[in-house]
Amino acid sequence: MTNHSIPLAGVIGSPIGHSRSPKIHNHWLKTLGLAGHYVPMNVAPENLEAVLRTLPKAGFVGVNVTIPHKEKVLEIADLVTDRAALIGAANTLIFRKDGKIHADNTDGYGFIKNLQSADCDWDARRGPAAVLGAGGASRAVVASLLDAGVPELLLSNRTRVRSDALAEEFGKRVRVFDWVQAGNMLDYAATVVNTTSLGMVGNPPLRVPLDGLQKGAVVTDIVYAPLQTRLLEVAREMGCHTVDGLGMLLHQAVPGFERWFGERPEVDSATRAAALR
Repeated sequence: MTNHSIPLAGVIGSPIGHSRSPKIHNHWLKTLGLAGHYVPMNVAPENLEAVLRTLPKAGFVGVNVTIPHKEKVLEIADLVTDRAALIGAANTLIFRKDGKIHADNTDGYGFIKNLQSADCDWDARRGPAAVLGAGGASRAVVASLLDAGVPELLLSNRTRVRSDALAEEFGKRVRVFDWVQAGNMLDYAATVVNTTSLGMVGNPPLRVPLDGLQKGAVVTDIVYAPLQTRLLEVAREMGCHTVDGLGMLLHQAVPGFERWFGERPEVDSATRAAALR
């Protein structure tokens, strides 16, 4: 017998049954031979704060946060990183030993790391980036692309007011296009990103004209169900380098796992297989 507690972590959302995070983290725990458990938790918005204040008392060292709680947790957290504040959302919480809740956002890190790890020699400085969508995921992508050095960011959203708000917030390097002109952005883009849910299983298709895609451009979709969206299929046929969205999910999980369980895991083919299993 031992007096040492087994660290617990998990993912909070509503709904939560679709999450692949438990498969990823539990694969790493097993592979690295670490004591610990990672569990999915369906938490209604009205119970969020009460649950977060209770979990550390039950042995939890942290949690991932997904829809619809990413923005709300910033109001609950005692400490918020600069990048989480800039993005306006958190996806990773650390329950500190002093009782404080520390909020971070690793989505942008995961997005950039996914591009850098792909076999496409991606360089943000090579040319403009075109981003479809201006929701919560887009904020993390926009912030990370600008930080990585894209010379210009072309942005379009179905509701223009949200694109305009992001452009005002992130500065002069962001140029907004009306949704009906979104296809025109592709004529200039060295990097193309879909951050919307269009094309995801159960959602309407992405109907943006894709004939402007430039051969050699890097095209990625944060959607990973299906793994190969129509955007990626068309882009590949047109001679673009394509990067699926699963890698972003895998890489964003690394910093949280390291903080909670004390070892930095590796994103490899076995990790991808575990996530898809």
